[in-house]
Amino acid sequence: MLTRPSTGLTVMVDTMKAAAESSRLRILLLLARGDLTVTDLTEILAQSQPRVSRHLKLLMEARLVERYQEGSWAFFRLSDSEAERDFLAGIIGRVDPADPVVERDLERLAAVKRKRQERAADYFSANAASWDHIRSLHAPDGAVEAALKELIGTRPFQSMLDLGTGTGRLLELFAPLYRRGVGIDLSREMLAVARANLDRADVAHAQVRQGDIYAPPVERDGFDLVTMHQVLHYLDEPGVAIREAARLLRPAGRLVIVDFAPHAHEFLREEHAHVRLGFSDRQIEDWLEEAGLDLEASRVFAPAGAGGLTVKLWLARDRRLLIADPQTLQTELKETA
Repeated sequence: MLTRPSTGLTVMVDTMKAAAESSRLRILLLLARGDLTVTDLTEILAQSQPRVSRHLKLLMEARLVERYQEGSWAFFRLSDSEAERDFLAGIIGRVDPADPVVERDLERLAAVKRKRQERAADYFSANAASWDHIRSLHAPDGAVEAALKELIGTRPFQSMLDLGTGTGRLLELFAPLYRRGVGIDLSREMLAVARANLDRADVAHAQVRQGDIYAPPVERDGFDLVTMHQVLHYLDEPGVAIREAARLLRPAGRLVIVDFAPHAHEFLREEHAHVRLGFSDRQIEDWLEEAGLDLEASRVFAPAGAGGLTVKLWLARDRRLLIADPQTLQTELKETA
């Protein structure tokens, strides 16, 4: 069962003061539905940029809002802190969305998101032919997703991190289970696609941000589930990326890797920047062992036709709780089975 974090009296008073202003509360309501830039908020609130920036500064000082840079753009999101998010959920859930001011804000927010989706669609169309070619070589994505859902189970958990999030599909897939989701990708274009897809799916409790997979801009020991879907074959040092992913897991947290089995399709290296032509079970198992993870399950997905790409799925678990409390882990494993 997920527990609610507690907050000291003085901190709670300061937090309530920061939120107790109409424009700042409107900002919090908007950020609860996704990350936004100052320009987005200025357009939605119909206020000057200095005024919006001032409100954001006060909200950041109260640790209700966080800022992150993505190239030349600065995005704002609700705090990653469980205590602040729990507090904000209580406030935001009590605001009537039919209030005329809120209703107008949400209409303008929808217009901002439509522009995002149009830009994302343009990028996707420009690259769709090459992606469709690769997808035609391996098993349908639906088969992999079904296996992922089966292995992860239906028990809710606190947080998920998707490394190399791409279109944000895994954040969307597991949205019913986690309280907070984060996606990391180096490509600003793909982040735009992911944001548009999450907006379209009405997934407001997940954010995506720019970052290096070897040094993700997130806290260590902070995630119950970390996923790496079709990422490793782009990397020079997959083992290093796996070790870094393991450091981000909470005790008994799980890491999911989906990638290709060894193959000989050299055109993927020459035309699509694939550095590695697939991975053997032994390679993955060795890297997991070095990272302090135990392999729990694996799946194989054969290609639709001859000469295609075989997809592999590996599920591993952080072993720290196994050492500290075997009975607790045994109970958890039964519940997630």
